Amino acid sequence: MPDGDEAFELGRTCALAAACGRDLRRCAQMYAGLFPAAVFDAEFYTTLSLSGAFSAPWATADRLKIVNRTALWVLALDRLVDHTATTREQVTRLARDCLAVADGEVPRSAVTRFLADLRDELATVAEFGELRRVWRDQLARTLAAMDRAWVWRDTGARVTFPLYLDNADSRGTSFVDLSHWIYAGDAWAKAHLEELRAVSGHVQRYLHLLGDLASYRRDVSWGGLNVLMLGVTSGEVTDAMSGLAGEAGGLIERLRHGSPRAADYLWRQMGFSAGFHNISGYARHD
Repeated sequence: MPDGDEAFELGRTCALAAACGRDLRRCAQMYAGLFPAAVFDAEFYTTLSLSGAFSAPWATADRLKIVNRTALWVLALDRLVDHTATTREQVTRLARDCLAVADGEVPRSAVTRFLADLRDELATVAEFGELRRVWRDQLARTLAAMDRAWVWRDTGARVTFPLYLDNADSRGTSFVDLSHWIYAGDAWAKAHLEELRAVSGHVQRYLHLLGDLASYRRDVSWGGLNVLMLGVTSGEVTDAMSGLAGEAGGLIERLRHGSPRAADYLWRQMGFSAGFHNISGYARHD
């Protein structure tokens, strides 16, 4: 049973998650039609807000606004690509519109209006002017990976496990992480985004596989792409996850001298996701 101090911290983190959840629900209401209740139900917002709060429990809800809202935007984008787009042209047009908004153009749809609002909120940070290039580049990587995954699914292409894993940018977590560090990171984090982005990419590969294990039944029913459809077993996937966690752990610990909180954020992101879904393949090595 947790002692008083631990219980206090757990209570504080849950209260933080509740505040984040209220913000996410208000945010979703601003973009009509982008978040249908049948897909984005109460459990969805609770899970997303818990993930943000437990990954950075030292923060305030206001400081977690961008990381949570960007994660929400990525999931809306993923639904449009995976479950709404019926042609490659639609996917390509969506990516083109998103990049245009990232470059400052006026949005033309709910999803690009949401992205424009994220862009404008990030612009309230003084460093965004010089960091916008890397933010836009990570967005482009995410969009290209989603497009690639759509083509694989649509054409029934034979995709190898390594190739699938190399396309982990389709998950979008590195774009979420980068946005968070630009908005709420410390000075070291903002000055070392490329270093952080490389480590985030390793964590993203782990989360890509974990997410597939957690969503396999849904992906089968929705016709989505999933690592378990590539002829690999769940045991092989969890073995790969263990290896990825070990590699990511070594890289994360090298960050600790510069930004302990950036390191903790990445560790906690993996640990929370593994624990929440009760999936093995995670072990912290201090």
